[in-house]
Amino acid sequence: MESTSLRKRNAQTTPGTDGSHKAADDQQADSRQHGSMSGSSYLVLLFLSAVAVLIYRNPSVVTEPLAEFIGTEVRHSEPRYANITADIPKRDAVVAAFKHAWLAYERDAMGDDEYHPLSHKGTNLTEAGGIGYTVVDSIDTMILMGLHDEYARAREWVATKMSFERDAEFNTFETTIRVLGGLLSAYTLTEDPLYLEKARELGDRIMPAFETPTGLPLSHINLAQRKGYKTPDNNGLVSTAEVSTLQLELRYLSYLTDNDVYWDAAEKVMQTIKSSTMSTGLASIFMNPEDGRFVMSAIRLGSRGDSYYEYLLKQYIQTNQTEPVYQHMYDFAIRGVQDHLIKKSETARLTYTSELIPERDRSGKVTWRLVPKQDHLVCFFGGSLMLGAVTTGAAVHPVTTPPQAKQLTPSGLRDWKTGYELIETCMRTHETATGLSPEIVHFRIPSDGLAGSSMPNDWYIKGAKPGAPPPYDARYILRPETVESLFIAYRLTGDDRYRKYGWKIFQAIETHCKIESGGYASILNVDHVPVEYEDKMETFLMSETLKYLYLLFEDDDVLPLSKYVFNTEAHPFPIINPTRRANF
Repeated sequence: MESTSLRKRNAQTTPGTDGSHKAADDQQADSRQHGSMSGSSYLVLLFLSAVAVLIYRNPSVVTEPLAEFIGTEVRHSEPRYANITADIPKRDAVVAAFKHAWLAYERDAMGDDEYHPLSHKGTNLTEAGGIGYTVVDSIDTMILMGLHDEYARAREWVATKMSFERDAEFNTFETTIRVLGGLLSAYTLTEDPLYLEKARELGDRIMPAFETPTGLPLSHINLAQRKGYKTPDNNGLVSTAEVSTLQLELRYLSYLTDNDVYWDAAEKVMQTIKSSTMSTGLASIFMNPEDGRFVMSAIRLGSRGDSYYEYLLKQYIQTNQTEPVYQHMYDFAIRGVQDHLIKKSETARLTYTSELIPERDRSGKVTWRLVPKQDHLVCFFGGSLMLGAVTTGAAVHPVTTPPQAKQLTPSGLRDWKTGYELIETCMRTHETATGLSPEIVHFRIPSDGLAGSSMPNDWYIKGAKPGAPPPYDARYILRPETVESLFIAYRLTGDDRYRKYGWKIFQAIETHCKIESGGYASILNVDHVPVEYEDKMETFLMSETLKYLYLLFEDDDVLPLSKYVFNTEAHPFPIINPTRRANF
């Protein structure tokens, strides 16, 4: 009988060298003999000459340590660009995986919002019916993969069966990034007016959620009533990430329809956030839609915080770097992250992001407790930092692939290095029995009370015990964040390590999440084999995880980062040249 295993990971150490320098010649030349050279000076000159010859013949002795510092190759010759071509067998293997997922969904649950591959059925998010979450979330992936037959059937469903006349409350954020985003990206790739008309209709139905005193949208929208609703779960508060992760979609819809109402709504949110920005540049995870202020709550890069930082950068990219307000907001926020949230693990010196939890003592004084906890969601941040480094952190435009050190500002070098290290840390969290990363990990710190325990000495899954039911943190739900960062890092560097990492993750998904009868399922414990399934296939498997894996192995002229920006659900939008500017 097999039981949960605790990983035994060895800490990495950095080898050092000791050296001493001895004077080889203590004789002095006669000072009266002008033009003569002392023996020591001669030896210094000889040594320097030898070093120069060594560097000339083998420049890697200098460039490799520097590359190790910033996390990529450093070039000192004429700028060159990596030649990124498709790895066709691996790319096509990802296409086969997508077909395995889609055809099962189409067979058992076509049109339903969610799919359950073990019970071979679908469900909708409301009793009033669904709005095609899975269909619309998957269409642009089919188009990119050239799956013409599957695409034709999906388009037919959108044209004849998709309806937003649902008298029920839908999450404003999820509906925007998945359905509105999916419709807009489908239009981008096809220019089929069907998708733009559907996007316009959905956008109009969503707009009433923004009718608050501050412009911060309410968490839910009744699409039939066209009315926003507060959620009782958070006492009427709204998630910072959710209200600040609608802007790419609404701005692009406005651009396509020449209707400023969507753009105005998106920009009003950002104006409110900017006016409430904390002195650290960081953002707590809840805001009050009545007064527009941040509420005392956790600060983190995981759930409810993640895509706030993502969209600060992407709004600047989407508008072709013409809106300095988003550059300044992004740079200020990332400085706060670097100063307060980026930490190193005690033994292996892994770079990770921590969380700040507010606590109020008996006197009413608020203090912030640092918690070494990192969601899998945070693994988007490594690639995002690298993208930011070559955008807001670039000294010249464009930079080469990979960038030269001289092409980045000091803050760009800082963010590139941190992004590179965060991706390596995320790959370390895949060192499990399945090769898949858990939902949440904690990192060891001196005060954790685990000294002398059997817990690994770098990161661990909190609550995991041999023979006990797995904690929530141990699951893998087909998340895309690590492969998202691998895709971005590969496009920015051409370093094959990222394709190797991606292939390992893909193989782990194939081995442990694939259901033979069709589809893929989440697993409850990444550290136990054979796995135990959860009967759910998240829509982001086909929208994000498999799309990013496909693009990782595809030519870099397919959706180049210089021309497209991806929304937080991996739907690509073109970079635009707006004729208006933010007025805040």
